[in-house]
Amino acid sequence: MQSWLQSCFCEGKMYSNFSNDSNLSVDDPQRQHELTHRSVKVSIIVVLGLMITVGNIAVLLVISSSVAGWSRNSRYLLLSLTAADSAFGLLVMPLNLWVSLLKDYTEGPDALCHIVAFCNATVYSTCMYTLATISLERYIAVFYPLQYSSLMTRKRALLLIAFAWCFPPFLLSPISIPDGIIEVHFSTSSLVCNPSYSTNTGYSLSLTCLIFFPCSIIMTYANLRVWCAAKRQRLKLRKYDCARSRRHNVASRVLIPVMAAYYTCWTPCMAAMIYNAVSGSSVPEWIEFVVVWLPTSNGFLNCIFYFWINRSFRRKFRLVLQRFALSLCPKLADSFGCYVSSKAHFVSGVNHNNNSVHERSSSVSSTCTLLSLA
Repeated sequence: MQSWLQSCFCEGKMYSNFSNDSNLSVDDPQRQHELTHRSVKVSIIVVLGLMITVGNIAVLLVISSSVAGWSRNSRYLLLSLTAADSAFGLLVMPLNLWVSLLKDYTEGPDALCHIVAFCNATVYSTCMYTLATISLERYIAVFYPLQYSSLMTRKRALLLIAFAWCFPPFLLSPISIPDGIIEVHFSTSSLVCNPSYSTNTGYSLSLTCLIFFPCSIIMTYANLRVWCAAKRQRLKLRKYDCARSRRHNVASRVLIPVMAAYYTCWTPCMAAMIYNAVSGSSVPEWIEFVVVWLPTSNGFLNCIFYFWINRSFRRKFRLVLQRFALSLCPKLADSFGCYVSSKAHFVSGVNHNNNSVHERSSSVSSTCTLLSLA
């Protein structure tokens, strides 16, 4: 009888301790603080993903067909950029959110986290290579207009696009191999599967030297040369035509925001990666979250600087919306005169597209009239 009472007492004590531990885990302020931060981070990622997806879908609807003043090569490169930016909202964000919901934080690295980290690094690298390719194509169009048709042929443009999409998976393939040379972990701070740069310092620095620095050098040199040429041309126009001096500086309005957005979005991420690799310690929680997800916002800013600032793109977008309204309700659109307006835009677009203009001239105009001559 005494032994039975002792056993009941022990079981009751264990149940009491278990209940206290459970209440502690539920009412723990630190745990609630972590859950609150996590919900805020997920909300930010979802909103950013929706903005990127909607913006790039609108761009795809327009540039899937020809746009007045844009050459075929420019359209191919911009389609590649739009596809890379769309991958942020359609691939990178859903995968990482899915892992953050399914993965137990106490578990170690697994094959799924390796695949997600490989997709993240591939999309980021493809976007940077595509931006560098666009800068190179516009540099050739502005400084070598007479040789553009021979220097930037359709085959070479497609080869540059293929390189931007195929080289990153080849370069980053070690990340996708479980139990390989690259360790991958899920970060609760940024909700992203990241390679452990602190344990792979040499590989991390080599990736930075092969991806970020070459693309940044190409973009900076090409856009700086084009901006200087546009500035010299603008000063010449001021001498001969006073009215020209009141025109907006198109080169500054396009090139400066493009480069500012690129370095603002990508430099903190690369700096944090180098810091982790060299020092072996991670940055604070919210700083890590911001620098990891900041490059994805460049996918939305590209829609503004490369497309919406262009008058030909806006005109074609209005035409697409009018055609969509006509398909839904022809009588309503016709009563408001949309049919006449869309027909006029359609005729003007056909006339622009059927002009026998050289590829080089069309490419020069696709740079948003950087020389301020239009």
